[in-house]
Amino acid sequence: MAAALALAVGAGLLAAAWRWLRGAARAVTAGSMRGKTVIITGANSGLGRAAAAELLRMRARVIMGCRDRARAERAAREIRAEVGEREEGEGELVVRELDLASLRSVRAFCHRVLQEESRLDVLINNAGIFQCPYMKTEDGFEMQFGVNHLGHFLLTNLLLGLLKNSAPSRVVVVSSKLYKYGEINFEDLNSELSYNKSFCYSRSKLANILFARELARRLEGTGVTVNSLHPGIVRTNLGRHVNIPLLAKPLFNLVSWAFFKTPLEGAQTSIYLASSPDVEGVSGKYFGDCKEEELLPKAMDDLVARKLWDISEVMVGLLK
Repeated sequence: MAAALALAVGAGLLAAAWRWLRGAARAVTAGSMRGKTVIITGANSGLGRAAAAELLRMRARVIMGCRDRARAERAAREIRAEVGEREEGEGELVVRELDLASLRSVRAFCHRVLQEESRLDVLINNAGIFQCPYMKTEDGFEMQFGVNHLGHFLLTNLLLGLLKNSAPSRVVVVSSKLYKYGEINFEDLNSELSYNKSFCYSRSKLANILFARELARRLEGTGVTVNSLHPGIVRTNLGRHVNIPLLAKPLFNLVSWAFFKTPLEGAQTSIYLASSPDVEGVSGKYFGDCKEEELLPKAMDDLVARKLWDISEVMVGLLK
């Protein structure tokens, strides 16, 4: 018992030292987003909430696209309290219902945005679901592929006209380093033949990168840039479907507190790509820790990216 306690205390001190050395990151990009409108999906918690708060601080009009309106309204109240009252034209937080597991909800959200918003400067495709048990979206798609890829695919396409009219504008796609373990199997995109929750998450994140690259290619010369990113390992509720043994939870919590990024730290690259003048005109790239990173060849396969685009158009009903 004494040895275990000593180990825990030692680990806690080591963790505290690590966090002190690493420091608490805040946006590397100090700048104004005054007059700019930003949409963030999944903005009521985790990375999305952190990005919404920082961009509001930078005086952006932030539209929080969230599935659970009550939770989103609560998060918006908390963010407003943290950031402080904004004068007119100095930033605004708006909540809009958006369920990426429902193409009907995506279309309704976009219809309202196109009716109410005169411009859209930044779209951050942030929402995601991680390693859930096998389930399907409202439209019959495997949940991870449906939410992480197809929902955002339709959302982005329906908002492209507004993004083009607001150019220079930006699309930011949140992927994951776990894309490395995914493969695009065109024979079973809906995982009806076999389902592995880890593999399917990785596949959806690979799809995010391929989508961003193909979209960047299609938007060359329009003034709309598209980049993808990985946030690193972050302490969020994304892993709510991952089962950790009860006895291991205290150690896991200590390790995650010590070595995982906070949501604010994890959101830095999203904020950077949304706001920094350093990446003005940069498109079709992949970033981590606010720096461009190399991709594996399978994430740069233009033929696969185009085929995935064509099939996705049919799956979400953009093409019959």
